[in-house]
Amino acid sequence: MLEQTIAAIAPLDEKSMAAARERQAELTKPAGSLGRLESLSIQLAGITGRLDPPLTERAIIVAAGDHGVTAEGVSAYPAAVTPQMVLNFLNGGAAINVLARQAGARVVVLDAGVAADLPAHPDLISRKVGYGTANVSQGPAMTRAQAIEAIEAGLAAVTREYERGLHLVGTGDMGIGNTTPSSAICAVFTGAAVAEVTGRGTGIDEATRRHKIAVVERALAVNRPDPQDGLDVLAKAGGFEIGAIAGVILGAAARRIPVLVDGFISTAGAMIAAALAPLSRHYMIAAHRSVEPGHRLMQEHLDLQPIFQLDLRLGEGTGAALAMPVVASAMAILNEMATFSSANVSNKE
Repeated sequence: MLEQTIAAIAPLDEKSMAAARERQAELTKPAGSLGRLESLSIQLAGITGRLDPPLTERAIIVAAGDHGVTAEGVSAYPAAVTPQMVLNFLNGGAAINVLARQAGARVVVLDAGVAADLPAHPDLISRKVGYGTANVSQGPAMTRAQAIEAIEAGLAAVTREYERGLHLVGTGDMGIGNTTPSSAICAVFTGAAVAEVTGRGTGIDEATRRHKIAVVERALAVNRPDPQDGLDVLAKAGGFEIGAIAGVILGAAARRIPVLVDGFISTAGAMIAAALAPLSRHYMIAAHRSVEPGHRLMQEHLDLQPIFQLDLRLGEGTGAALAMPVVASAMAILNEMATFSSANVSNKE
C-alpha cells in the first residue's frame, strides 16, 4: 500500500496554477495586496487541479500513540493521560473538538499505538501497531516492519475519510512523551544540535529539559538513524502516531487533497513523509508555528511558511482547525471576488 501511494503522488497541476495566477491579476485589488491568501489559492489550485475546489468536507485526523521513553521522566504528565485524552476527544470535550466545530470539521481519532485498549466508537479508527513504542533511549522505537505498518495506518484512515467525503484534512496528535522523538527526528533531518531543537513539551522545568536533551542525545547515539532513509528514521527515533501522520499526509497527497500540518509532532510526521516522497511536500500547508524551538527549523527544512504564529503548543490538530477557514477564504477570494472588467473598475495604467 505504501509503495503504491508514493507512486500515485504527482506534481502540482501547473496549468491550474497558471490560471489561478491569471485570475488573481484580474481581481479588483492591487497585485499582491492579499498576500498569503493569494499564494494559498494558487497552491490549492495546483493541489486539486481546479480553480473552484469544494472545501466543505473537512476532517481532523488525530493520531494517537504512546512512547516507552516516558519511563525516562521526559514529560510533566504520566502516560495514562494518552488514553484518557483519546476518550475526551471521542466525547467531544477537548480543545480540538471545540475548534473543529468552529471550523466545520469532524474529528476522527486514529489509535496507532495507545498503550491501552479503547472502547469501540464511530469516530475511532483502531489500527494499533503496538501498545506504545520501545524506549528509544535504549534502542529502536520500533521495527522497520512496524514503521511501515504505522504509516499504512494513516493511509487507511485517509481512505476511510475519503470514502465518507473529504476535501480538506488536518493532522493532529496525542501521545504523552512525543515531543522527545519529534526532537530526535528534527535533529536528524536538519542536522541541528539536540539542545537547539528540544523544548519544554508539556511544560517541563529547565532541569527536566536538560535531562530530556540528554535522553534525545543518547537515543541518537544508540540508534544512529540514517537521514537519507525515512523509514529508518521513523523506526529508530519515531512514534507510531508520527508514522501515522506521515501516512495521512501521503494518502492525502495521492488523492490531491490539501493537508494542513499542525504543530511540532505533526511536522515530524511531515518530515518522514517528505523523506519518503519529496513531492508530498507541495500538498502540505503549515497551519502555525509552535513555540517548540525545533518547529521553525522543521518548517524551514520543508520550505513551509506558517499561516499563524499564536504561541500554541497543545497539538491535537488545534492549529490545523484554526487554519481551515483561512484556506477556505483564500479560495473564496479567487472565485467570488469581482474582476476589474466585471465590476467596471479601472485597473492600473
